[in-house]
Order: sequence, then structure tokens, then C-alpha cells
Amino acid sequence: MAIMSAPTTFQPILERIAEDIERTPGRGRPADYIPALAACDPRRFGMAVAEPDGTVYGVGDWREPFSTQSITKVFTLALDLAREGDALWEHVGREPSGNPFNSLVQLEYENGIPRNPFINAGALVVTDRLHTRTGDAAGELLAFLRAESGNPDLTYDEEVAASEAAHGDRNAALGHFMASYSNIDNPVPVLLEQYFRQCSVAASCADLALATGFLARHGIRADGTRLLTRSQAKQVNAVMLTCGTYDAAGDFAYRVGLPGKSGVGGGIIAVVPGRCTLCVWSPGLDERGNSVAGVAALDRFTTLTGLSVF
Repeated sequence: MAIMSAPTTFQPILERIAEDIERTPGRGRPADYIPALAACDPRRFGMAVAEPDGTVYGVGDWREPFSTQSITKVFTLALDLAREGDALWEHVGREPSGNPFNSLVQLEYENGIPRNPFINAGALVVTDRLHTRTGDAAGELLAFLRAESGNPDLTYDEEVAASEAAHGDRNAALGHFMASYSNIDNPVPVLLEQYFRQCSVAASCADLALATGFLARHGIRADGTRLLTRSQAKQVNAVMLTCGTYDAAGDFAYRVGLPGKSGVGGGIIAVVPGRCTLCVWSPGLDERGNSVAGVAALDRFTTLTGLSVF
């Protein structure tokens, strides 16, 4: 197999990947515990690659908006880290959890400090701290995504937000438990409303590949201003690599070899620092909540291009 270490265009590679994925028999099942997501067709597939200068390539359903879900945790982490720096890490850890993303198990014996910012407990802490600093964490996130993607029409999916709120007892339990350890500043109902709106943002592969570009540019936003220091961008990428795909991060690193963050809407973003950012979407999930076709497509991408962090 020929490895193209410096492709002049990603389009032929994406088309080859799409053909391979089309022949893949098993695609997993959509998330059924969020009713608004359960009806998604697991055969849908889209993939986009954005270069640091904003050039974007795509294939399949790459311009179809989907529910971003936990992918947004990357952006709220970056927005809060830019504001408070290392003080954030006093309230949330940086270690893989080894447990499901909505687990309560570790919180009690770790005194209400979530293991990392990408499990639900950790994301609630980050959203809480961003909300304290901005007065509207979800609004701050949406404004950032619109600016970085160049798409002013990005917005929340109110049906998804309502569906999550109606089935949000576990997240409420996480919030109240951490509040009992004084690790939550805002009233839990306010925090949950912000969190559910954050997770309900609908965006396409093109939107998210472009919006993630600041991590490939070592912290520089699309307009040339700096959001994160180079060290902070490294930190976000590192936590994505070790914690970004729930309790399957080791397998993802083994197969794909890139910092990545998945969501139960079927999307995955990934970063090749200094080279490009990717987003892939296919709603069928494996038992750990990651897109089956999405992981396979990213695996093929790094194999065909030779682009990885290893």
C-alpha cells in the first residue's frame, strides 16, 4: 500500500475512504437513550478535512448538520482554559477514567473532582466555570463555533436539548454530588440548562473541522488572534488523545494515532497538529458510544496518509 506523507489535496483520499466505508457491513446502532437521536440512519456517512489556512475538503454527508453532543466539550474546555489557565486543573483531572462517560463511581472517593474534562462530570465542571466567567457558557460556545467555522447559522437543536433535559437524571445526580463537595458554583438547574444546550448544538463535518483548526494552529484562531498558548493547545490535544473517546481512548490511540473527541451523535473530531483537522460523522455507535464507521474512517485516513502524532 502506498503511503502519501504529504498529499497535495485530501479529496482523493476522502473519496477512497468513503468507498471503503460503504463496503463495511456493520455500522453499529444510534444512541437510543436520547430519543431525538434514536431515529438516525446508521448508514449515513460524512467526512471533512480542513487545512490550517481554512481550505476544506469533504465527502458524503459532510455538510449535513448533526447533533454534536460531547464534541463540544473540547471547545468549552479551550474557552475556559483561555480564561483561567492552570487554576482549572484544581477542579478537574487529566487522567483517563476507565469507566463509562456518565459514571458516578469515582467521584465519591476522589472528593468530587472528576477524572477528566471529557466525561460528563468533568464537562459539567468546565461548563460551570465557563458560565461563572461569561454569564452564558452555551452562548459563548455558540459564538465561538460560528466564528471559527464561518457559519453564522449554527444554532441549538431545541428538540435535542429538550430530549436530553427530559432524560437528564444522571447528569443532575452528578451535578448535585459535585456541588456537595463545593466543586460547582452555579445552581445545578442553571448548570444543567447550559450543559444540555451546549450538547444540542447542530453542526456539520465541515463546520467542526474548521472550528477545530485552532488546535492544529497551536492555539491561533481563524482570524489570527491567539486563544490558547502553544502549551495550552498541547494540553488540550493531549487530553483528547488520552480521554477523548470515553473508555475506548487506548484503542482509539492504537488504531488512529491522533487526538480525537467523539460524541454520541456519531461525530468525531481529530487533530493533526500543524497539518489539518478532521471531522467524521456516522450515527451508528459501538458499545462504548463511538461511531463505528467514524473510527474506521479515521483509521484508514492515518494509514493512507501516514499522518499521525506517532
